[in-house]
Amino acid sequence: MDTEYRWSTITRDDVEAWADLVNHLAEADGTEEFYEAEDLAEELDSSQLDPARDTIAVWDGDRLVAFGKVSVKTAADRDGLIGALLDGGVHPDDRRRGIGTELMSRLETRAVEKAGRLHGQAEGYLGVGGARAGSSTQAFHESRSYQVARWFNLMARPLTPGETAADVLDGRATPPGVRFRRPGPDDEAAVREAHAAAFADHWGSAPPDPERWHESWTARSARHEVSRLAVDDDGAVLAYALASQWEERAAYLDLVGTVPSARGTGLGSAVLAESIAAAAATGDYDLIELDVDSDSLTGATRIYERLGFTLKFATSAMRRPVTFGGTA
Repeated sequence: MDTEYRWSTITRDDVEAWADLVNHLAEADGTEEFYEAEDLAEELDSSQLDPARDTIAVWDGDRLVAFGKVSVKTAADRDGLIGALLDGGVHPDDRRRGIGTELMSRLETRAVEKAGRLHGQAEGYLGVGGARAGSSTQAFHESRSYQVARWFNLMARPLTPGETAADVLDGRATPPGVRFRRPGPDDEAAVREAHAAAFADHWGSAPPDPERWHESWTARSARHEVSRLAVDDDGAVLAYALASQWEERAAYLDLVGTVPSARGTGLGSAVLAESIAAAAATGDYDLIELDVDSDSLTGATRIYERLGFTLKFATSAMRRPVTFGGTA
Protein backbone atom coordinates (compact mmCIF):
# COMPACT_ATOMS: atom_id res chain seq x y z
CA MET A 1 0.00 0.00 0.00
CA ASP A 2 1.48 3.34 -1.06
CA THR A 3 -0.95 5.34 1.07
CA GLU A 4 -0.35 5.33 4.82
CA TYR A 5 -3.65 3.99 6.05
CA ARG A 6 -4.51 4.12 9.74
CA TRP A 7 -6.20 1.09 11.30
CA SER A 8 -8.44 1.44 14.33
CA THR A 9 -11.77 0.26 15.71
CA ILE A 10 -15.17 1.87 15.17
CA THR A 11 -16.41 4.18 17.92
CA ARG A 12 -19.56 6.21 18.35
CA ASP A 13 -17.64 9.24 17.09
CA ASP A 14 -17.26 7.42 13.78
CA VAL A 15 -20.88 6.54 13.02
CA GLU A 16 -21.51 9.42 10.61
CA ALA A 17 -18.44 8.49 8.55
CA TRP A 18 -19.41 4.82 8.83
CA ALA A 19 -22.91 5.54 7.50
CA ASP A 20 -21.50 7.59 4.63
CA LEU A 21 -19.25 4.71 3.60
CA VAL A 22 -21.92 2.01 4.00
CA ASN A 23 -24.42 3.98 1.93
CA HIS A 24 -21.84 4.73 -0.77
CA LEU A 25 -21.06 1.01 -1.00
CA ALA A 26 -24.79 0.22 -1.20
CA GLU A 27 -24.98 2.34 -4.34
CA ALA A 28 -21.61 1.42 -5.84
CA ASP A 29 -22.12 -2.33 -5.39
CA GLY A 30 -25.86 -2.29 -6.04
CA THR A 31 -26.82 -4.00 -2.78
CA GLU A 32 -29.26 -1.34 -1.47
CA GLU A 33 -28.04 -1.98 2.10
CA PHE A 34 -28.68 1.54 3.37
CA TYR A 35 -28.37 2.60 7.02
CA GLU A 36 -28.75 5.77 9.04
CA ALA A 37 -25.98 6.72 11.47
CA GLU A 38 -28.39 6.16 14.36
CA ASP A 39 -28.97 2.57 13.24
CA LEU A 40 -25.24 1.88 13.19
CA ALA A 41 -24.86 3.47 16.62
CA GLU A 42 -27.37 0.90 17.90
CA GLU A 43 -25.20 -1.86 16.45
CA LEU A 44 -22.26 -0.63 18.49
CA ASP A 45 -24.43 -0.94 21.61
CA SER A 46 -25.46 -4.52 20.83
CA SER A 47 -25.04 -7.05 23.61
CA GLN A 48 -23.26 -9.36 21.17
CA LEU A 49 -20.71 -6.86 19.88
CA ASP A 50 -17.48 -5.76 21.53
CA PRO A 51 -16.58 -2.72 19.40
CA ALA A 52 -12.99 -2.69 20.66
CA ARG A 53 -12.41 -6.24 19.39
CA ASP A 54 -15.17 -6.94 16.85
CA THR A 55 -14.90 -3.87 14.61
CA ILE A 56 -12.26 -2.46 12.29
CA ALA A 57 -11.98 0.98 10.70
CA VAL A 58 -9.42 1.94 8.04
CA TRP A 59 -8.69 5.61 7.51
CA ASP A 60 -6.95 7.75 4.91
CA GLY A 61 -6.52 10.90 6.95
CA ASP A 62 -10.01 11.75 8.17
CA ARG A 63 -11.69 9.72 5.41
CA LEU A 64 -13.06 6.30 6.34
CA VAL A 65 -12.13 4.02 3.44
CA ALA A 66 -12.99 0.57 4.85
CA PHE A 67 -14.77 -1.09 7.73
CA GLY A 68 -15.28 -4.57 9.13
CA LYS A 69 -17.43 -6.20 11.79
CA VAL A 70 -17.67 -9.69 13.32
CA SER A 71 -20.67 -11.37 14.93
CA VAL A 72 -21.08 -14.95 16.14
CA LYS A 73 -24.38 -16.77 16.54
CA THR A 74 -25.09 -17.85 20.10
CA ALA A 75 -26.60 -21.21 19.11
CA ALA A 76 -26.09 -23.86 16.47
CA ASP A 77 -28.39 -23.98 13.44
CA ARG A 78 -30.55 -26.92 12.34
CA ASP A 79 -27.45 -28.66 10.95
CA GLY A 80 -25.51 -28.26 14.19
CA LEU A 81 -23.24 -25.56 12.77
CA ILE A 82 -22.06 -22.39 14.48
CA GLY A 83 -22.10 -19.32 12.25
CA ALA A 84 -19.50 -16.54 12.48
CA LEU A 85 -20.60 -13.69 10.22
CA LEU A 86 -18.24 -11.14 8.69
CA ASP A 87 -19.44 -7.80 7.38
CA GLY A 88 -17.38 -5.10 5.73
CA GLY A 89 -16.35 -3.25 2.63
CA VAL A 90 -13.73 -1.08 0.96
CA HIS A 91 -14.41 2.19 -0.83
CA PRO A 92 -14.12 1.65 -4.62
CA ASP A 93 -11.37 4.29 -4.87
CA ASP A 94 -9.23 2.33 -2.43
CA ARG A 95 -9.67 -1.20 -3.76
CA ARG A 96 -6.85 -3.30 -5.21
CA ARG A 97 -4.42 -1.91 -2.66
CA GLY A 98 -4.39 -4.85 -0.31
CA ILE A 99 -6.89 -3.38 2.17
CA GLY A 100 -9.56 -5.99 1.57
CA THR A 101 -7.13 -8.87 1.98
CA GLU A 102 -5.75 -7.52 5.25
CA LEU A 103 -9.23 -6.61 6.49
CA MET A 104 -10.58 -10.12 5.87
CA SER A 105 -7.55 -11.75 7.47
CA ARG A 106 -8.10 -9.75 10.64
CA LEU A 107 -11.85 -10.39 10.66
CA GLU A 108 -11.39 -14.12 10.13
CA THR A 109 -8.86 -14.34 12.93
CA ARG A 110 -11.17 -12.53 15.31
CA ALA A 111 -14.19 -14.62 14.24
CA VAL A 112 -12.38 -17.89 14.93
CA GLU A 113 -11.17 -16.59 18.29
CA LYS A 114 -14.60 -15.33 19.34
CA ALA A 115 -16.49 -18.43 18.21
CA GLY A 116 -13.98 -20.68 19.91
CA ARG A 117 -14.32 -18.73 23.14
CA LEU A 118 -18.12 -18.86 23.03
CA HIS A 119 -18.58 -22.45 21.85
CA GLY A 120 -15.31 -24.30 22.31
CA GLN A 121 -14.53 -27.05 19.80
CA ALA A 122 -17.35 -26.84 17.26
CA GLU A 123 -18.04 -27.28 13.58
CA GLY A 124 -19.17 -24.16 11.81
CA TYR A 125 -18.48 -21.65 9.11
CA LEU A 126 -17.32 -18.15 8.35
CA GLY A 127 -20.09 -16.39 6.46
CA VAL A 128 -20.27 -13.34 4.22
CA GLY A 129 -23.36 -12.06 2.43
CA GLY A 130 -24.81 -9.51 0.11
CA ALA A 131 -22.76 -9.96 -3.07
CA ARG A 132 -24.46 -9.66 -6.45
CA ALA A 133 -23.91 -12.45 -8.96
CA GLY A 134 -20.72 -11.93 -10.97
CA SER A 135 -19.60 -9.01 -8.81
CA SER A 136 -16.01 -8.27 -7.85
CA THR A 137 -17.07 -8.82 -4.23
CA GLN A 138 -18.16 -12.36 -4.99
CA ALA A 139 -14.92 -13.03 -6.90
CA PHE A 140 -12.84 -11.67 -4.02
CA HIS A 141 -14.51 -13.98 -1.50
CA GLU A 142 -14.18 -16.94 -3.85
CA SER A 143 -10.44 -16.25 -3.97
CA ARG A 144 -10.43 -16.77 -0.20
CA SER A 145 -12.16 -20.18 -0.48
CA TYR A 146 -15.69 -18.97 0.25
CA GLN A 147 -18.40 -20.63 -1.83
CA VAL A 148 -21.98 -19.60 -2.56
CA ALA A 149 -24.20 -21.60 -0.21
CA ARG A 150 -27.51 -19.90 -0.97
CA TRP A 151 -29.10 -17.10 -2.97
CA PHE A 152 -31.55 -14.64 -1.43
CA ASN A 153 -34.07 -12.75 -3.56
CA LEU A 154 -34.84 -9.12 -2.81
CA MET A 155 -38.48 -8.63 -3.78
CA ALA A 156 -40.55 -5.47 -3.85
CA ARG A 157 -44.20 -4.51 -4.17
CA PRO A 158 -45.69 -1.06 -4.82
CA LEU A 159 -48.26 0.19 -2.32
CA THR A 160 -51.56 1.68 -3.43
CA PRO A 161 -53.28 4.14 -1.07
CA GLY A 162 -56.49 2.69 0.27
CA GLU A 163 -55.85 -0.94 -0.68
CA THR A 164 -57.09 -3.44 1.85
CA ALA A 165 -55.94 -6.89 2.89
CA ALA A 166 -58.83 -8.30 0.85
CA ASP A 167 -57.54 -6.39 -2.19
CA VAL A 168 -54.08 -7.85 -1.67
CA LEU A 169 -55.43 -11.39 -1.29
CA ASP A 170 -57.55 -10.95 -4.43
CA GLY A 171 -60.37 -13.22 -3.32
CA ARG A 172 -58.33 -15.77 -1.40
CA ALA A 173 -60.03 -16.68 1.86
CA THR A 174 -58.72 -15.73 5.29
CA PRO A 175 -58.49 -18.70 7.70
CA PRO A 176 -61.39 -18.78 10.20
CA GLY A 177 -60.90 -18.40 13.93
CA VAL A 178 -57.92 -16.04 13.55
CA ARG A 179 -57.53 -12.40 14.55
CA PHE A 180 -54.99 -9.98 13.10
CA ARG A 181 -53.51 -7.16 15.15
CA ARG A 182 -50.40 -5.06 15.51
CA PRO A 183 -47.81 -6.30 18.03
CA GLY A 184 -47.40 -4.62 21.39
CA PRO A 185 -44.68 -4.59 24.04
CA ASP A 186 -46.16 -7.64 25.78
CA ASP A 187 -45.86 -9.74 22.60
CA GLU A 188 -42.06 -9.75 22.43
CA ALA A 189 -41.45 -13.16 24.04
CA ALA A 190 -44.40 -14.87 22.35
CA VAL A 191 -43.35 -13.72 18.89
CA ARG A 192 -39.75 -14.79 19.57
CA GLU A 193 -41.01 -18.26 20.47
CA ALA A 194 -43.22 -18.36 17.38
CA HIS A 195 -40.27 -17.33 15.21
CA ALA A 196 -38.07 -20.03 16.74
CA ALA A 197 -40.71 -22.62 15.89
CA ALA A 198 -41.40 -21.24 12.41
CA PHE A 199 -37.73 -21.23 11.37
CA ALA A 200 -36.47 -24.31 13.23
CA ASP A 201 -36.31 -26.28 9.96
CA HIS A 202 -35.04 -23.42 7.76
CA TRP A 203 -31.55 -23.31 6.29
CA GLY A 204 -29.04 -21.40 8.42
CA SER A 205 -31.53 -20.51 11.13
CA ALA A 206 -30.60 -20.73 14.81
CA PRO A 207 -32.85 -20.09 17.83
CA PRO A 208 -33.01 -16.31 18.38
CA ASP A 209 -30.96 -15.02 21.30
CA PRO A 210 -33.32 -13.25 23.75
CA GLU A 211 -31.05 -10.23 24.21
CA ARG A 212 -30.47 -9.78 20.50
CA TRP A 213 -34.19 -10.27 19.84
CA HIS A 214 -35.02 -7.54 22.35
CA GLU A 215 -32.59 -5.18 20.66
CA SER A 216 -34.26 -5.79 17.30
CA TRP A 217 -37.76 -5.57 18.79
CA THR A 218 -37.02 -2.15 20.31
CA ALA A 219 -34.75 -0.79 17.55
CA ARG A 220 -35.43 2.66 16.12
CA SER A 221 -35.93 1.07 12.71
CA ALA A 222 -38.75 -1.23 13.92
CA ARG A 223 -42.20 -0.30 12.65
CA HIS A 224 -44.73 -2.10 14.83
CA GLU A 225 -47.51 0.10 13.47
CA VAL A 226 -47.29 -1.72 10.14
CA SER A 227 -46.30 -5.13 11.53
CA ARG A 228 -49.02 -7.70 12.08
CA LEU A 229 -49.64 -10.82 14.14
CA ALA A 230 -52.14 -13.60 13.51
CA VAL A 231 -53.44 -15.04 16.79
CA ASP A 232 -55.97 -17.72 17.65
CA ASP A 233 -58.87 -17.49 20.07
CA ASP A 234 -56.52 -18.14 22.99
CA GLY A 235 -54.13 -15.41 21.87
CA ALA A 236 -51.36 -17.76 20.70
CA VAL A 237 -49.23 -16.35 17.87
CA LEU A 238 -49.69 -18.43 14.72
CA ALA A 239 -48.01 -16.16 12.17
CA TYR A 240 -46.28 -12.80 12.05
CA ALA A 241 -44.96 -10.13 9.67
CA LEU A 242 -42.47 -7.78 11.32
CA ALA A 243 -41.60 -4.58 9.51
CA SER A 244 -38.80 -2.04 9.69
CA GLN A 245 -37.78 1.05 7.78
CA TRP A 246 -34.28 1.68 6.44
CA GLU A 247 -35.02 3.98 3.50
CA GLU A 248 -37.34 6.92 3.01
CA ARG A 249 -40.77 5.92 1.68
CA ALA A 250 -39.92 2.19 1.82
CA ALA A 251 -41.06 -0.40 4.36
CA TYR A 252 -39.06 -3.59 4.78
CA LEU A 253 -40.35 -6.90 6.12
CA ASP A 254 -37.55 -8.31 8.27
CA LEU A 255 -39.34 -11.49 9.31
CA VAL A 256 -42.39 -13.31 7.99
CA GLY A 257 -43.26 -16.72 9.37
CA THR A 258 -45.92 -19.24 10.29
CA VAL A 259 -45.64 -21.84 13.04
CA PRO A 260 -45.53 -25.40 11.62
CA SER A 261 -48.98 -26.36 12.93
CA ALA A 262 -50.59 -23.52 10.94
CA ARG A 263 -48.79 -24.03 7.63
CA GLY A 264 -50.82 -24.79 4.54
CA THR A 265 -53.83 -22.79 5.74
CA GLY A 266 -53.14 -19.56 3.85
CA LEU A 267 -52.26 -17.83 7.09
CA GLY A 268 -48.84 -16.68 5.87
CA SER A 269 -50.42 -14.90 2.92
CA ALA A 270 -53.11 -13.43 5.14
CA VAL A 271 -50.81 -11.95 7.77
CA LEU A 272 -48.58 -10.54 5.04
CA ALA A 273 -51.60 -8.98 3.33
CA GLU A 274 -52.60 -7.36 6.62
CA SER A 275 -49.14 -5.83 6.96
CA ILE A 276 -49.15 -4.62 3.36
CA ALA A 277 -52.55 -2.97 3.90
CA ALA A 278 -51.35 -1.37 7.14
CA ALA A 279 -48.31 0.11 5.37
CA ALA A 280 -50.49 1.42 2.54
CA ALA A 281 -52.91 3.00 5.01
CA THR A 282 -50.23 5.15 6.63
CA GLY A 283 -49.41 7.01 3.42
CA ASP A 284 -45.77 6.95 4.53
CA TYR A 285 -44.56 4.34 2.07
CA ASP A 286 -44.48 3.89 -1.68
CA LEU A 287 -43.32 0.29 -1.65
CA ILE A 288 -42.64 -2.65 0.63
CA GLU A 289 -39.68 -5.02 0.29
CA LEU A 290 -38.43 -8.31 1.70
CA ASP A 291 -35.65 -10.85 1.21
CA VAL A 292 -36.42 -14.52 0.80
CA ASP A 293 -34.33 -17.67 0.52
CA SER A 294 -34.59 -18.67 -3.13
CA ASP A 295 -34.76 -22.34 -2.05
CA SER A 296 -37.19 -21.80 0.83
CA LEU A 297 -38.76 -25.10 1.84
CA THR A 298 -42.15 -23.39 2.24
CA GLY A 299 -42.20 -22.06 -1.32
CA ALA A 300 -42.24 -18.51 0.02
CA THR A 301 -41.15 -16.92 -3.27
CA ARG A 302 -44.29 -18.18 -5.02
CA ILE A 303 -46.45 -16.91 -2.16
CA TYR A 304 -44.93 -13.45 -2.42
CA GLU A 305 -45.35 -13.39 -6.19
CA ARG A 306 -49.07 -14.13 -5.81
CA LEU A 307 -49.31 -11.10 -3.51
CA GLY A 308 -47.73 -8.78 -6.08
CA PHE A 309 -44.04 -8.91 -5.20
CA THR A 310 -41.52 -9.01 -8.03
CA LEU A 311 -37.82 -9.82 -8.03
CA LYS A 312 -35.39 -6.89 -7.92
CA PHE A 313 -32.17 -8.90 -7.72
CA ALA A 314 -30.48 -11.74 -5.83
CA THR A 315 -27.52 -11.68 -3.48
CA SER A 316 -25.41 -14.55 -2.22
CA ALA A 317 -24.73 -16.05 1.17
CA MET A 318 -21.19 -17.43 1.00
CA ARG A 319 -19.53 -19.77 3.45
CA ARG A 320 -16.13 -21.17 4.32
CA PRO A 321 -16.17 -24.27 6.60
CA VAL A 322 -14.25 -23.96 9.87
CA THR A 323 -13.68 -26.09 12.92
CA PHE A 324 -13.66 -23.56 15.72
CA GLY A 325 -11.00 -24.16 18.27
CA GLY A 326 -8.78 -24.90 15.28
CA THR A 327 -7.51 -22.45 12.64
CA ALA A 328 -9.17 -20.29 9.99
